[in-house]
Amino acid sequence: MPGDDDSMMHHPSWRRALAPLLLALAGLTSASCREGPGPAVHEVPGGDPARGRQLIVAYGCGACHRAPGVPGAVGAVGPSFDGFGTRAFIVGRLRNEPASVIRWIRTPQAVRPGTLMPDLGVSEADARDLAAYLYTLQPGGLGPPHLLPSTILPQH
Repeated sequence: MPGDDDSMMHHPSWRRALAPLLLALAGLTSASCREGPGPAVHEVPGGDPARGRQLIVAYGCGACHRAPGVPGAVGAVGPSFDGFGTRAFIVGRLRNEPASVIRWIRTPQAVRPGTLMPDLGVSEADARDLAAYLYTLQPGGLGPPHLLPSTILPQH
């Protein structure tokens, strides 16, 4: 019977038909193993993501927040920064847009009185850099979200 052997899978037309799918899956899988920041989800005018990463350490953000790729940023008091740019809202009420993020970083007590996040006296320039860095963080440090179910990605 024709379906009883795998000779059909070795036919050149099958290989040509499957090649684009296999290449796409290989690209997604290799992207899933990438660590650290990816391309920014939002542009922050005047923001420097590299400086923002340094400011995560300088302001001590890692004492309360987990920031992938930032040494010592393993806090569990506030939310993780993992996948920050792909979130629709921050603080449960603000649209995740550069102006809102900068405002939150600079004046969290004015935005949400009583929040555990303290006012740290962050300057406008530093808040722009911090926001620019946050927008480079992809979910799990793995690239674009929701392209493949996590159950079929290789474990590493």
